[in-house]
Amino acid sequence: MDRLKQMETFVAVATRGSLSAAAQAEGVAPAIIGRRMDALEARLGVKLLTRTTRRITLTHEGSAFLEDCQRLITDFNNAEASVSEGGVKASGHLRLTAPAGFGRRHVAPLVPAFLAEHPDVTLSLNLSDRVVDIVNEAVDCAVRVGDLPDSRLVSVRLADNRRLCVAAPAYLARAGQPQHPSELLRHECLTLSSDASQTRGWAFRIDGEVQYLRPRGRLDCSDGQVLHEWCLQGLGIAWRSTWEVQADLAAGRLVSVLDDFAAPPNGIYAVFPSARHLALRVRLWIDFLKHNYGDAAYWGGR
Repeated sequence: MDRLKQMETFVAVATRGSLSAAAQAEGVAPAIIGRRMDALEARLGVKLLTRTTRRITLTHEGSAFLEDCQRLITDFNNAEASVSEGGVKASGHLRLTAPAGFGRRHVAPLVPAFLAEHPDVTLSLNLSDRVVDIVNEAVDCAVRVGDLPDSRLVSVRLADNRRLCVAAPAYLARAGQPQHPSELLRHECLTLSSDASQTRGWAFRIDGEVQYLRPRGRLDCSDGQVLHEWCLQGLGIAWRSTWEVQADLAAGRLVSVLDDFAAPPNGIYAVFPSARHLALRVRLWIDFLKHNYGDAAYWGGR
C-alpha cells in the first residue's frame, strides 16, 4: 500500500477523531480506513491509535508521528506546487471562518478575486459570531477581530482596529455633542444586547487608564449591522469599529465623538493551527488578506 496514502489517512483519522469521519471525508467505507491503519501500525511495529467504541486517541508514538506526517505531507504538496506549470500553484480545499458582520463586509467580497488568482482552489466560508474551534472543526484559517485570548494557535496581525463613538449629524444637532464619556449617560446610546458581546462595556482611555462604561438607551440589538443602520438614521450614539464606519465617516454620514478618550486599537488577525504545516493555499490566502487590509485606501472605500 502506498506509504503516502497511509500517512494521509492517519492524519485524517487523528485530526477528525474517528474512522467514520475520515472515511466520510474521503468517500470510502470506514472498513477501508481501518485496514489502512492496521497495515500502517503493522509496518511500523508500533501502536499509533487507541480505539474504543466512543473515541480514538493518539498514543505517545502516534502524537510524535502525527507531527512528522503533517510536515511531510505539507512539504510534499508544496514541492509539487513549486514545479507545477506556471510556478507556485495552490490547490485543494480551503476552509475559512470569520465573524458574521466583518465576514460579510470584508472577507466574502474578497473571495472571488482570490479564487480568480488560484483557480485550482475550492473554498468554504463559515460566517459565525461564535468562536469556532478551528482545530477540532478542521478549519484552515480564521479571521478574528479584537484582543486574542492566550492560545496554542498561531496568529498574524493583518490590520489595526479601533472602536469609536459615532453618531449621525442630525442626532448631534438635536441632542448635542458629548465632551466626556460620563455624558453618555444622558444620551441615547445604541448598545449590543448579546450576552457574548461587549460584556465589559464601551472602552475609553480616561486619566491614562482604560476604563469601561455601560451606557443605556431606549434601543439595543444583538446584531451590529442593525445598530449601524439605526445610527445612520440618527437614533443615537453607537460604539462601532473603524472597519464598519470608516467609509461613513469619510462621507460625512457619521461623525466621531469623544476621540480624545478613544481606547488603544486592537487588531484584526488571521489565526491558524500551526505555522509549521501551513498549506500553500492557506499561506497565499493570508498574504492576500495582508495585501488588501494593508492598503489604507481599502478601508476608506468600504
